[in-house]
Amino acid sequence: MKRYRKYIRPYWKSFLLGPVLMVTEVIGEVLLPAFMANIINIGAVRHDISYIVKMGLVMLVTALVMMVGGIGGAYFSARAAISFAADLRSDVFRKVQDFSFRNVDAFSTGSLITRLTNDITQVQNMIMMGLRLLLRAPGMLIGAVIMAFVMNPQLAVILLVVIPLLSGAIGAVIFIAYPRFEIVQKKIDALNSRIQEALVGARIIKSFVRGSFEEEKFARSNEELKEAGLRAFRVVILNMPIMMLAMNVTTLAVVWFGGRQVLFGTMPVGDLTAFTTYIVQVLMSLMILAMVLLQSSRAVAGLKRITEVLDTKVDLSDEDASEKEAVVSRGEIVFEDVSFSYYKGDQGGGTQAVPVLSDLSFRIEAGETVGIIGSTGCGKTSLVQLIPRLYDVDQGRVCVDGIDVREYSLRNLRDGVGMVLQKNVLFSGTIAENLRWGDETADLDSIRMAASCACADGFVSGFPQGYETNLSQGGVNVSGGQKQRLCIARALLKKPRILILDDSTSAVDTATEAEIRRCFAEEFRDTTKIIIAQRITSVMDADKIIVMEEGRIAAIGTHEELLAGCDAYREIHESQMSREVSA
Repeated sequence: MKRYRKYIRPYWKSFLLGPVLMVTEVIGEVLLPAFMANIINIGAVRHDISYIVKMGLVMLVTALVMMVGGIGGAYFSARAAISFAADLRSDVFRKVQDFSFRNVDAFSTGSLITRLTNDITQVQNMIMMGLRLLLRAPGMLIGAVIMAFVMNPQLAVILLVVIPLLSGAIGAVIFIAYPRFEIVQKKIDALNSRIQEALVGARIIKSFVRGSFEEEKFARSNEELKEAGLRAFRVVILNMPIMMLAMNVTTLAVVWFGGRQVLFGTMPVGDLTAFTTYIVQVLMSLMILAMVLLQSSRAVAGLKRITEVLDTKVDLSDEDASEKEAVVSRGEIVFEDVSFSYYKGDQGGGTQAVPVLSDLSFRIEAGETVGIIGSTGCGKTSLVQLIPRLYDVDQGRVCVDGIDVREYSLRNLRDGVGMVLQKNVLFSGTIAENLRWGDETADLDSIRMAASCACADGFVSGFPQGYETNLSQGGVNVSGGQKQRLCIARALLKKPRILILDDSTSAVDTATEAEIRRCFAEEFRDTTKIIIAQRITSVMDADKIIVMEEGRIAAIGTHEELLAGCDAYREIHESQMSREVSA
């Protein structure tokens, strides 16, 4: 728990004032029954109106002080809990931003969303409830027990029987409920993942008319969550009946034995009234403690899951980098005996590591245009993802400007690399805001220039609001080709030394693609350009072309050299050219 002190320290006044002000309410609750007993035993018996009025005013002032204490305690408790949760959520989100792709895959996106929202909310509620009630309940319990023993030690012995029995029952409920709450949180993870998948893939679901199938999958996850929730709360709901049974039995015993004392004249009527109130306070404080502990058991399960995120070792970092100040200045790239696999052999289950890339060695000179072509699944995307260090190699090394990419700071390395991925992602906001991901300080002229080079300025200018047009989440209100061109413009605005296009013109017609390539050659001649493509026309003008087969390099050369000496390349060329002729 030491790690969480830093979230308390900035708000220590609120963490202190909340419980302290609640204690004033506790003191009032303990004193009021005694004041009422005095009114009955002294004022009513003696018919002393002035005494009754005086004690009534004392009770009124006490009630007002209690109200101020209660409101202040609730305010500062809420402020402390909400501030704690906000800072914790920021740190967890920041940690997730540092995660590598492998780290994210280990948790799943749905689980991380649950931990950032539901789990932290549970912790927030626990702190808020704890600050308001954790001191109030024990304070009221101790105060009421002391007053009960002071008032009538013989009758107070009943509490010595009830409190241990009730505490044992509450402890058993919490012990059984805790692991069930852990299961509930995991089921929420699964449901969130299902919802996210269905919303992101809504268009695919509709196009394949698979709505009923997804509804069935959601219904199963929803039913599992319901069953897990019911299983947990079947235990929790026992808490209230147990408390009410104990309260009623104890009150009955007090009235029975206390009433006999009143009849025999050994106990004043006012004391019996006050004693009954103290008994109720004792049992109510136990009930409050049970509620706090039950909430805490669920929050502790969430806190454990949050801690898992914070304790996760990020497998891609620049902590040990020896060239943190280095920047990508030229764009030369060298692969030396590189091998890579997504699933490592040390992950358990007896699974052997399956290499996606094996023994790759080649060199790309600064400013060159290099095409990469090959069948689906041959490792083209995996290869280029090693350059900005989205993944680390298993063997060998990747060097940029003569420095191993693991020796750069991640920020400096990735600042020098512009990458347009296969899956084009735009964010909610204006087109200009999306393009400024490449350069947050870029003015409109720079944005237009990059968009023009990506053949995007024409259609953007045709929108009524131009570059201030709002994009929906994911850019769903533009076409696939428009989205690709906007993503290319975003990368160009970054002015990178290395530009990687991973099949980024697949939704663009050949004429537009040729215009984009022409702009690259003229405006970005000093930038190293790597183009992954399925169409051979996209790479045939490159300085050299890398042909890949099953994670290995089959051949490297110019278009003419490969036509003459590489069967795989020649087959791709003949197949695609014959289709174009027939078309």
